[in-house]
Amino acid sequence: MMEPMAHVTLADIQIRDPYLLTVPDEGAYYLFGSTDADIWRPPATGFDCYRSTDLASWEGPVPAFRPPVGFWSDRNFWAPEVHPYQGRWFMFATFKAEGVCRGTQILAATRPEGPYEPWSDGPVTPRDWECLDGTLHVDPDGDPWLVFCHEWEQVLDGEVVAQRLSRDLREPVGEPRTLFAASSAAWVRPLNHPRIPADAKAYVTDGPFLHRLASGALIMLWSSFGDQGYAMGIARSTSGHVTGPWVQEAEPLWGADGGHGMIARLLDGELLLTLHQPNDTPNERTVLRRLVETDETVTLAER
Repeated sequence: MMEPMAHVTLADIQIRDPYLLTVPDEGAYYLFGSTDADIWRPPATGFDCYRSTDLASWEGPVPAFRPPVGFWSDRNFWAPEVHPYQGRWFMFATFKAEGVCRGTQILAATRPEGPYEPWSDGPVTPRDWECLDGTLHVDPDGDPWLVFCHEWEQVLDGEVVAQRLSRDLREPVGEPRTLFAASSAAWVRPLNHPRIPADAKAYVTDGPFLHRLASGALIMLWSSFGDQGYAMGIARSTSGHVTGPWVQEAEPLWGADGGHGMIARLLDGELLLTLHQPNDTPNERTVLRRLVETDETVTLAER
């Protein structure tokens, strides 16, 4: 249990890629995310988390991860997610170093707030791919999968990819499987960026998160850019399995200047969407919105 700390509100917490962990045994929530003041430039500091029992008042920050001496990455500490699995808490997070491809490494801790320590031997994403935003999905057979993004910076039309993991989450198993490209969604628009060749178009994939509906259907939140900036859409697996095929909803779930979201199940059983908005540093803040679940998708609840 964390020691008593100062209380803050979400308006006080600069954070990107917010991830809300519900811990029923404590009657509490933990908020993780990209919490460095400038996540774009080295040196990176680590990841902080915050704890709340009511989603309004938060204790923190608590240093959930600080890189150990000799850690391979010194920049772009992004998008930590925390999942309970086999009696531990596992953090999936993005890291990068000069001359080394960005990738998702798995960390572990014995308490939800950490401290987290390296679990996998470096990234579990392909070492020669530029990757980010890995999330954990456990299929009906109990096999864990890493779902992540293969970046537009390397492939132009960013991809969402699934990679099976060993059951101890130490290493990848088999070959990665591309699930879809960003341009497969009708709402996605090309990225405007100076590194894109004049005769090319690039499309972003960010922040995949999988959710099994009560009906058994499997959906995925993921983010890109739409008509009103950063946005978040929904894809659905027609097979109900992580390997798809995946079909895209025509309109984004969140269309204007916000994204990289996930779905949390609250202590009362209801579903809550988290995302960051706006999409500019240092103004990013966590947005929380209730969701309504149908047999095939989720929609935003009326306020």
